[in-house]
Amino acid sequence: MIIRKVHELKSRYHELGAGDVFVGFLSLRQEEQFKVLDLLHRGVSFFPSLLSQFMSRSKVLQADILNQFMLPDTFVAYRGYDLIRNLERYCHYEKIVCKRERKHLGRGVSSWSSLEELQSLDAMDALQYPLVIQPFLRDARDFRVVIIDSYVEVYERINPYTFRKNLAQKGTARPIEADDSLKVFCEKIMHRGDFPYALLDVLLGRDNRYYLSEISLMGGLRGSRIGQEGFMRLKTRLENEFLSRISIRD
Repeated sequence: MIIRKVHELKSRYHELGAGDVFVGFLSLRQEEQFKVLDLLHRGVSFFPSLLSQFMSRSKVLQADILNQFMLPDTFVAYRGYDLIRNLERYCHYEKIVCKRERKHLGRGVSSWSSLEELQSLDAMDALQYPLVIQPFLRDARDFRVVIIDSYVEVYERINPYTFRKNLAQKGTARPIEADDSLKVFCEKIMHRGDFPYALLDVLLGRDNRYYLSEISLMGGLRGSRIGQEGFMRLKTRLENEFLSRISIRD
């Protein structure tokens, strides 16, 4: 069977086995996500990969698995003790950034003058864990990179009013040429996370080094040339190519 809708996956859950395929974005409630382990064990295939799908939804998972591509000293705080044990290496940072899990469009991102400030909030039971903690990269340029099939597009997100560059936060976009080093950097990230296509938010520091901010299988494309319609057309092509490979193999 080829399943494309979550409601069909749920209705046929006990029928699925080796050779069956789910194609599309798997939106399960958090308390249901254990089911994918059972489906994998029974031989069900997924496109995009489950690793990329779970990572696409979770800033925490990205920070843990793709840590080598992010700013140095990025870490996940699962509890207050994780703040305490990182105080020493964060004491020299002038400013830090905190990202809340499952908050999008820049609404879950906040800046603080120190990790000590967050620890003080934790002492008042005012934090909701888990949190991704990163140094603040001053004067960084912010790029949205779109990679799908053979299509690559990069545009810079600019916002003079806030450090949040999201277009939903009144930012603007301008296209730029993607150099080979940026493409290679993004391809390495996608390979590590098993992403067949991706939207990547990448920071360029004053040291001319790239740092991953976030990666997703879907997101806003308001500042892009390809747009949602063009992106979905290429996405459908990749899905059909995946199904063709499965058919040939069988």
